[in-house]
Amino acid sequence: MGKIKLKDISTKAPTNLKKKDTKEDVKKLARKIGELQHKLYAEKKHSLLIIIQGMDASGKDGATKNVFASCNPSGIDAYSFKKPTELEFAHDFLWRCHKLAPAKGNIMIFVRSHYEDILIQRVHNWIDMERVEKRMNAINAFEELIAFDNNTTVLKFYMHISPERQLEKLQERIDEPEKQWKHNPGDWEERKLWDQYMEAYEYAINESTTPWHIVPCDSRWYRNYFMANIVLETLEKLNPQLPHLEAKED
Repeated sequence: MGKIKLKDISTKAPTNLKKKDTKEDVKKLARKIGELQHKLYAEKKHSLLIIIQGMDASGKDGATKNVFASCNPSGIDAYSFKKPTELEFAHDFLWRCHKLAPAKGNIMIFVRSHYEDILIQRVHNWIDMERVEKRMNAINAFEELIAFDNNTTVLKFYMHISPERQLEKLQERIDEPEKQWKHNPGDWEERKLWDQYMEAYEYAINESTTPWHIVPCDSRWYRNYFMANIVLETLEKLNPQLPHLEAKED
């Protein structure tokens, strides 16, 4: 299989889909996801770790809100990765991830993730490539460990937005009052490093032993539809069942 080049993958929705119909389909998919998540939680045999990575304004939070809209809060959680705390900095970079990995029956969503430690740190030259490579090996080992040792399925989504669409979304955070709470001047500075980030993302995607799904994100409605289909398909393969009381022997 050849190396993935993000510039060769479209960020747009297929022209044969209708926005209105697809948005209705997302609601149906979300309900089915909710039904299976309920069974997953009750059965407690498998867990699901969902990793969502992407540039600023690519729609990580919006996708989470829409795809998992019908899930039971008791069996699902999300964690938004920020700058590590002093305590987290005092440990290895995966320490904070191990304690957040989902228990059997649960879905955990990482909004950003352990991949930040080979993305932003690489782009800003806070670590060298030798450390990037060692951390990549550790990430692969971590994901393989929880898959093997705890029946955790790892789903990874790269939110593939074009620089033109990102510019529009960042500008909305200045122009539209209801979105101004999202504005962060630092996002504009990170945007200047777009090419470096694409190189870092391609490395992470191509060196992963657990495959990534590249999500076209220029249209929010298609982003949600694309992700929801993959999540539903994954849960259907796990085929969780509601436990029943065992029949008493005579």
